[in-house]
Amino acid sequence: MAVKNTAQVIIGGKIITLGGYESSEYFQQVANYMNRKLSELSEMPGYSRQPMETKHTLLSLNITDDYFKARKQVETYEQDLQQKDQEMYDLKHELISLKMQMEEARKTEQDAIDQKNRLEGKVKELEKELDEMLK
Repeated sequence: MAVKNTAQVIIGGKIITLGGYESSEYFQQVANYMNRKLSELSEMPGYSRQPMETKHTLLSLNITDDYFKARKQVETYEQDLQQKDQEMYDLKHELISLKMQMEEARKTEQDAIDQKNRLEGKVKELEKELDEMLK
C-alpha cells in the first residue's frame, strides 16, 4: 500500500500543509502552478479590488479552463495515437502481404527457370538426335 505523504508549501504567501499519496515534489509543482495562476490574475486590472469570493471564483475558472484545454489536448493526442496505431497495423499487414507476393513471385520465377533449363536440355537432346539421324 502506498505511503501517505505531507509537505508544507507556500500558496499565495501562506504556508499550507498538503497531504496525499503523491511525492513532495508533486505538491511543490501544484503549489507553483497555483502561485503562477494567482500571479496571472493579480496582473489583471481591477482584480485586487474584487471581493475574495470573486477572486476564488476567477481562480477556479482559470484552473478549470486549463483543465479542459489539457483534457481536449489529451483526447486529440489519443485520437492521433489511435490513428497512427491503425496506420502502422495497416502498413504491417501490407508488408506481410507484399512479402508473401514476393515469395510467390520468386517461386514462380524459380519454376520458370527450372522449366527453361529442362526445355533447353530437351532441345539439346533433340538436336543431338537430329544430328545423329542426319549422319
